[in-house]
Amino acid sequence: MRVSARPIVFAVVVAAAAVGARPAFAQAWVLPAGSGAITMVTQEIDHVGRLHNDGSRTAEGQFVNLGFDAELDYALTDRWSISTGLPFIAAKYTDVNPPPSFLPFAAFDACRCWHSGFSDFGVTSRYNLVNRDRAFMLTPFVSVGVPTHAYAYDGEAVLGRRLRQLRVGTAAGQRLDWPLRGLAVEASYSYTAVPKVLDLSSNRSNGSVALSYTMRLGLSASAIASWQRTHGGFRGFELEGFPDRLAEFQRLMRDNYLHTGASVSFARGAWAVSGSFLRTARGTNTHDVNVYSATVSKLFEFRRQR
Repeated sequence: MRVSARPIVFAVVVAAAAVGARPAFAQAWVLPAGSGAITMVTQEIDHVGRLHNDGSRTAEGQFVNLGFDAELDYALTDRWSISTGLPFIAAKYTDVNPPPSFLPFAAFDACRCWHSGFSDFGVTSRYNLVNRDRAFMLTPFVSVGVPTHAYAYDGEAVLGRRLRQLRVGTAAGQRLDWPLRGLAVEASYSYTAVPKVLDLSSNRSNGSVALSYTMRLGLSASAIASWQRTHGGFRGFELEGFPDRLAEFQRLMRDNYLHTGASVSFARGAWAVSGSFLRTARGTNTHDVNVYSATVSKLFEFRRQR
């Protein structure tokens, strides 16, 4: 049986746009048993400023992250699939001025030079719980992330938070062919648990919603929104006067945001390519970012001979 790219293009694009260069977990639609997808993700995140506790924006603490990730997704059964990913990150502090006064100025930021390395290895397991003729899909998932090495996290242009994480959630997708053939919507929610730092929790909730329209000749477009809510952590002004907190600010900031954007994709046969753009619509204690992503995905089949 030949695997068609069209049913999963929407899921691949939404996952890449919503979560960046990490294992794709926001996918409600799953592949048939014995088939899989290899996805290459390239992403640029321009940190153009900060949003403070009152939601105001300032153009300070600017830096850039470049991410490259190869993700492998394989369906063990018609309902159960496993995916893995290992992103490589390059980061550089670009602002001519130092970060906001309440934040430390790490040496690797002050040199304004590139530093790079692998970030966190991730494995995600998805199980399709409800499948109504592939028109409505409900797919819970669980994901584990582990830092690959002891990279620095106490600056602005860092590779990650260097914390183990356990993420659980679910994705739901609904085709909306009755008002317009080719229309679909997908939403996801996840809760991420990480170890406490300074005896303080920084667990978080993440979600995404996307509305997609697939046209003829394999072309599709999506409108996307993704958000994060941190349960705990410090607000920026609560760091001043506490050196131990300053060293952990990237891990413990009460980082809340809403990102909005759009994507376009094209699928032909087993191949799919896509591009997306997201920006920070609003937030508190977070970075003001513009996110550019490009993906190339190739479907394959691997079935053991009976």
